[in-house]
Amino acid sequence: MPDESAASDRGRSSAPAGTAAHRQRVVELVNDERTRAGCDPVRVDGRLTTAAQRHSDDMARQDYLRHDAPDGRSFDERIEDAGYPEPAAENIAMGMSSADAVMDAWMSSDGHRANILNCEINTIGVGVNTSGWYWTQNFGY
Repeated sequence: MPDESAASDRGRSSAPAGTAAHRQRVVELVNDERTRAGCDPVRVDGRLTTAAQRHSDDMARQDYLRHDAPDGRSFDERIEDAGYPEPAAENIAMGMSSADAVMDAWMSSDGHRANILNCEINTIGVGVNTSGWYWTQNFGY
C-alpha cells in the first residue's frame, strides 16, 4: 500500500524550509557565469521569485516538466500574472538535489545557457520544490 503521508505532501511548497539557500546559491552561480561572460549580474526580483516558485510547486503537485502549465498558461503569462511587466525567459529542470547540479545541467544545455548568459536580462527569480526537485528560473528585462 502506498505511503499516504508522502502522497499528501507531494507538491506542497517547500519554499520556507531551507530552499532559500538553494535559491540564493543558484543566483550566485548565475552571476558567476554572467561575470565570466562579461555580463552584468542579475538582481533578484520578488515577483519573478513568486512566479518561479509557483511553477515549481505546480510541476511537483501535478507531476509534469514543461514550460506551459496544464492550464495552458505560458511562462510569460505566469510572470505577468505575478506582476512583473517584462518577461524574458524561463529555465526549468527536475531531479537535481543541489543548486550546483542544476546549474551544471543548465550550463550544459545550449538553450538554458543562452538564457543565463543573455546580457540584456537584468532580473531573476528562482523557485525550487524539493518534492521531486523541481527547479524554475524566471528571467526579466
